[in-house]
Amino acid sequence: MYLRLTEEQKMVQETIRKFVKEELIPLENEVLKNEREGRPGLSPEKLKELQLKAKEFGFWGINTPEEYGGANLGQMMLAIVLMELAKTFVPFSFGGSADNILYYANEEQKKKYLLPTISGNKKSCFAMTEPNAGSDTRNIQMTAVKDGNEWVLNGEKTFITGGNEADFVMVIAVTDKELHEQTGRDGVTCFIVDREMGWTSEFIPTMGEGGPASLVFDNVRVPEENILGDVHRGYNLGLEWIGFARWVVGARAVGAAERLLQMAIDYSKERETFGKPIAAHQAIQWMIADSAVDIEAAKWLVLNATFTLDEGEDNRHLASMAKLYGANMGNRVVDRVLQIHGGMGYTKELPIERWYREARLWRIYDGTDEIQRMIIARNLVKGHVKIGQYV
Repeated sequence: MYLRLTEEQKMVQETIRKFVKEELIPLENEVLKNEREGRPGLSPEKLKELQLKAKEFGFWGINTPEEYGGANLGQMMLAIVLMELAKTFVPFSFGGSADNILYYANEEQKKKYLLPTISGNKKSCFAMTEPNAGSDTRNIQMTAVKDGNEWVLNGEKTFITGGNEADFVMVIAVTDKELHEQTGRDGVTCFIVDREMGWTSEFIPTMGEGGPASLVFDNVRVPEENILGDVHRGYNLGLEWIGFARWVVGARAVGAAERLLQMAIDYSKERETFGKPIAAHQAIQWMIADSAVDIEAAKWLVLNATFTLDEGEDNRHLASMAKLYGANMGNRVVDRVLQIHGGMGYTKELPIERWYREARLWRIYDGTDEIQRMIIARNLVKGHVKIGQYV
């Protein structure tokens, strides 16, 4: 067992770290100003400019297969990259990638959807959550009824990330109600639906930035060839999409927490009370120490989950653990960092309050804390996972 990054991984990490420091962090004040005035943090033009700069460094399609022009660095390397990117709240992502389930598309679908998404000419989103079906996916109400060689979709999806900007959506709908009620898994199908086919989106205001969307389908007709995967078997695609997203939440929490902790350490050495820096007070030292331990524990959970995936093994149990612990760790750390900064941390002069609002979402989306605990406990109680089996 080797518990250190390889030289290649260190090189990638340092390159990304330099890019974040030199290209992204200097934009933070501009992003905050834009967000507080109701505009996107980054304009599409600025995002494209940054992505082209990153491409010059060789970062394009980090985890995209080489046959599609990507680097295919693997899940663990992707986690390392995401941790570095999360050290800023500037809304940036490297181009050249697509949703993991879009690779299940057939050849015609790949030409029409996958390749344009990788090239950046199209934007996608994934829609499974509904107003009355979040964690309880058995309660999905959106229907798809076959009519000739088309399917007619009716229903609403909510809290869809990227739903306002997407050109097409990969949406889960019930195609066999009786089968779905019996199994809770089968009887739903995944459809690729272009916006021009008739679905509409509306921004959902939240306490955070870059809000999600509500998508409405009113007799939207989708051709048979737009089914992604198999009819009545779309639930597994949904689980695969969510499973990938879960450890990503943990990775982002680690990166943000590392940046926040460094801010707290720097401030604690500058701010003085009772004739000495607050870093000399035990109360502050313990918050710093607890945060450092929290971050390292979450980091190894994330890296273990991604290493397991790279090995071709089922990582769903580890992904749930990384998501649960990572999300809660991020909330604990940002709360301590705000406390260390005192009143200044609560103001909008510093970005801590912005991270504080964002961090609260980590415990909800892509599976709530409660769902992760249920999954972890069920796996152990039913014997799907044995204590200590991963080390």
